[in-house]
Amino acid sequence: MSQIMWIIILLAGICAGGCTGFFLRKKIVESRRDDVEEQGKKFIENALSEAEQIKKEASLQIKDEAYQLKLEAEKEIKERKSEIAEEEKRLITKQDQLARKVDHFDKREMDLIEKEQGVIDEEKKFLKRKDELDLLFEEQRFQLEKKAGMSAEEAKQQLVESIESEARMEAAKAIIRIENEMKIQADRKAKNILALAISRYAGDYVAEKTVSVVTLPNDEMKGRIIGREGRNIRAIEAATGIDIIIDDTPEAVILSGFNPVRREVARLSLERLIIDGRIHPARIEEVVEKVSKELEVTIREVGEQATFDVGAHGVNMELIRLLGILKYRTSYGQNVLQHSLEVAFLCGIMASELGINVKQAKRAGLLHDIGKAVDHEIEGSHASIGRNLARKYGESPEVVHAIAAHHEEVEPEGILDVLVHSADALSGARPGARKEMLETYVKRLEDLEKIANAYKGVDKSYAIQAGRELRIIVSSSDISDAEATILSKDIVKKIEADLTYPGQIRVTVIRETRAVEYAK
Repeated sequence: MSQIMWIIILLAGICAGGCTGFFLRKKIVESRRDDVEEQGKKFIENALSEAEQIKKEASLQIKDEAYQLKLEAEKEIKERKSEIAEEEKRLITKQDQLARKVDHFDKREMDLIEKEQGVIDEEKKFLKRKDELDLLFEEQRFQLEKKAGMSAEEAKQQLVESIESEARMEAAKAIIRIENEMKIQADRKAKNILALAISRYAGDYVAEKTVSVVTLPNDEMKGRIIGREGRNIRAIEAATGIDIIIDDTPEAVILSGFNPVRREVARLSLERLIIDGRIHPARIEEVVEKVSKELEVTIREVGEQATFDVGAHGVNMELIRLLGILKYRTSYGQNVLQHSLEVAFLCGIMASELGINVKQAKRAGLLHDIGKAVDHEIEGSHASIGRNLARKYGESPEVVHAIAAHHEEVEPEGILDVLVHSADALSGARPGARKEMLETYVKRLEDLEKIANAYKGVDKSYAIQAGRELRIIVSSSDISDAEATILSKDIVKKIEADLTYPGQIRVTVIRETRAVEYAK
């Protein structure tokens, strides 16, 4: 029973505490609400006061800005008025100028009208005078025709016939004179061409194209080469087609023939027979046949190597064989195959500089002398033979024409023709490219110095650089600087007129003044 009482008392205490807390909270809330309302009134009053202040300040700022804008607008209006006034002044000035120009043009127009009228009057006077002169001319012509007994047309015809007859006589005389001069020049040129051809080709055919020398170990070998009753030498000549000359030349046998390949076969065969020691007809035929086959292989290898070096692909095998044959062909002592390679490389260099087909230029340079491989068997110049061979074996028309034109036997048609011609001349004319007889070489040097020494004022002259340069020392007291230049030109003209030479010769005239004193 006591527990229930305690519970009831506890519950009653809790209820009493809750009621008391509720009433206390209500009082606190009402007190706070009054404080908040009072603060809100104060905040509103402050806000209204600040708004009024801001309104006043904004009004003052707007008035200031309006005043500034008014000042700026007045200033701009003044400036525009000033500009308008200046523009009006300029327009007035231009208007005055235009008025003056109009007056000037009006005045000039009046002057022109007056001049035109004067020209019309002058023209009328001129026409009138012309009519008078025409009448006078007709009258004079009538009088002349009457005195001469012929009309003007007849007189013109007679004059034309007379002039035509005189012109024909003069033309006939000129033709006769030109024919005589041309005959003299043609005779002189023909002699020069023949002399040049003889000097260039006689020694070439005799000394280079036709002869090879085989060295013997002793003179007794000559008898073994001849054999009993000459059967060995006849067998060699029959097998090779080359003549064997055995004379008093010590320890040497000369092989003579136009075909360079056969001559090479004969030389190699004879050398092998000499080394082997067995020299009789059967052995000779065996060795010659073996050497011929080996040489044919060598020829093709040489031709293939030449095309490989130049970079010429797709060359016909027969042309490759002919290129190999050129290894055994010489011209003025210059190996033709080496010359062809040199021309090919020169053509390639020049073609590269000019921006044209380099491979085609090299190909044309390599094949330009291909006709020399068979020119001892086929009639015609090597250029025409080479052209026919190149056309036969499928070379391009440009290469074919370059081969034909490299000695100007036909007119050049393109850059390639000129390149091959120039490269051929460069390769053949360079110092040391071609051999010549010692006597000819020495004589040319002597002739150069003789020509120089014949001029007055020349102290000494020297032919140097294998005859490609002539240096002349003159006396400074006899020859001035200007006269030295004239002297060099005169000597050049004399050399060109009197001498025949490959390439060009440089003439240098040296004039110096020396002042020498001695300190004692």
